[in-house]
Amino acid sequence: MNATLGLGTYRIAGEELADAARRAASSPAAWIDTAPNYTGGCAHRLLAPVLANHPGLRVATKTGFLTPGTARAALAAGVLDQEDAAAGHSLHAPYVRWRLERNRAELGRHRLDTLFLHNPERTTRPDQLHDQLRAAFAVLEEAAAAGHLTTYGIATWSGFTEHRITVPDLDRLAAEAAGAREHHLRALQLPVSLVMADAFDQALVGRGPIADAAALGWQVHASAPLHGGELPTLATRELAGLLRPGASIPAVCLAASASCPGVSMLMLSTGNPGHWDEALAALDEGPIPAESMRKVLDVLAAPQ
Repeated sequence: MNATLGLGTYRIAGEELADAARRAASSPAAWIDTAPNYTGGCAHRLLAPVLANHPGLRVATKTGFLTPGTARAALAAGVLDQEDAAAGHSLHAPYVRWRLERNRAELGRHRLDTLFLHNPERTTRPDQLHDQLRAAFAVLEEAAAAGHLTTYGIATWSGFTEHRITVPDLDRLAAEAAGAREHHLRALQLPVSLVMADAFDQALVGRGPIADAAALGWQVHASAPLHGGELPTLATRELAGLLRPGASIPAVCLAASASCPGVSMLMLSTGNPGHWDEALAALDEGPIPAESMRKVLDVLAAPQ
């Protein structure tokens, strides 16, 4: 199994976040994924001391969703329009530049490891999405050239299933933004689970966004492997037994997502030390064969 375990921070309560980040710092990947709107807008502030004490802990954050306070500040700075402020989401290039600088300051990092554009399918101007992405990518290429950013990417929930974006389109737009074939768009984050299985299903036969991104050498981060904690109650022991006999249902679900061809990192959002250790152990056991996962996905897709 090539995928490693990273800490997602979307569902972690504020009082648990620092402890969870310290556990992540000692794990093989030493990777945290966060966003300025997580934990009621406090995630960056809570993580900054841990990042200061663990300089080897890498961090990905995002830009896109707005807290009310961020919207007010961005409006006052002249980098946001009223339509995006009302929608609570913006891909506007001046806002992306402004948010990037705030992310660096709030996290206390001169250079961010990865910045994701967060759920571009939520844009208020869907007919202009490619133009918005190209302009935002140009800002991020400038930041990479200045040493403020190592890579950037797209974090999406439904952008691929809604056919709003494709990996070839993203690759082309980034090359146009960079003015060269080589660019710094090197990461993709999307749901990969036994429930949200479209990209998973395609990857098993070498197609779809995961396979396309892996073919380009991009990092692929699997989000929501337990479908917001719901999957262990949706799966059955019988199905889990088909994949890894004797393992717990959560461990099997995590191992399945991590075994998806092309996935390089599994993002688990938990403040529970036992859950974190169980996930590490599940990934250490090696990959689940693709044929077994294919059978289970076929069962789950069959009409009930």
